[in-house]
Amino acid sequence: MPDDQIQEMNYLAGVSAFHNARMRAFWNEVSSLVRGKPAELLSFEEIRARLRLREESYMGLQEVPLDQIVGSVGRYRDFTRGFLPRTAKMQDRWSRIYAQATGLTGLPPIELYKVGDTYFVRDGNHRVSVARQLGSKTIQAHVTELPTTIALHAGMSPDELDELAAYADFLDFARLPSLRPHHQSMQLSEPSRYGDLLGHIHVHCSVLEQQLGRSVNFDEGAADWYDHLYRPALTLIRKYDVMKHMHGRTEGDLYLWMIDHLREVQEALDAPDTDAMPRRFSDALVDFLASRHIPVPKDLLSEKDDTVRLARADIETALAAMRTREAVQQNDALAE
Repeated sequence: MPDDQIQEMNYLAGVSAFHNARMRAFWNEVSSLVRGKPAELLSFEEIRARLRLREESYMGLQEVPLDQIVGSVGRYRDFTRGFLPRTAKMQDRWSRIYAQATGLTGLPPIELYKVGDTYFVRDGNHRVSVARQLGSKTIQAHVTELPTTIALHAGMSPDELDELAAYADFLDFARLPSLRPHHQSMQLSEPSRYGDLLGHIHVHCSVLEQQLGRSVNFDEGAADWYDHLYRPALTLIRKYDVMKHMHGRTEGDLYLWMIDHLREVQEALDAPDTDAMPRRFSDALVDFLASRHIPVPKDLLSEKDDTVRLARADIETALAAMRTREAVQQNDALAE
């Protein structure tokens, strides 16, 4: 059979496959509407702006899992989140790409942006759509990575994106991605509490200044806070697998609980006629488990981690000072 006839048959098969894909797209959109979830792909430009992604590096030609491609640079409204075509006007181009994919030459590599463990199509949206409908598991792509420690996943809701944006704002302000590029997650389930984390860093800067007898800038204080407070707390949390008792919460949430608890203990210690009380992260974890009637590991009782001293008044003072500085900076920006 001549090549042109084979190509025409493949094209007609592509038209049929396109109509099937369009029907599936229709029912997927109905289902998304009923469940109150977005049907379209994630917008790369929105993700890049909200997560404050700046650096890029070319990673070469790679074999990329199709189910990890979650968005597009410019055509995120043209496809559902499963890369099904949403408009009938796409039929001719989609069918021709289908004919190419099922022919002898196959499809050329696409171009992708990588953000975390997810990918966004820079060029090749139709090829991704066709490949998925043909049942392929992977696709060849030229990949450019935008490094981030923030975890994205397919099917994210607007609320989840808002939470990630709040986390990105915290990381950007604290500069921890540049200070500690391989830092552990500090994500919170309550975005309003990122201000508390910043307050802890400001307090730690003041403590360092007292210990060292010199001024400490924010970058130095943030790095030291991560190394000597946050990271050791996570080490204990993971050592005793405490997160299995905190469903729907994060390690950052538990760190804040421990700090809040230690502040309360410090207030009790400052009160007259009060016996000595725990001031260590390990003691806070013991209290956390005991308060929930969870057996306390024997080894945890003998942990001798460093003492933590944070007074509530110091935290609130640091937060107030930080908010005053932010307000001044915003007013200055508006006046320019």
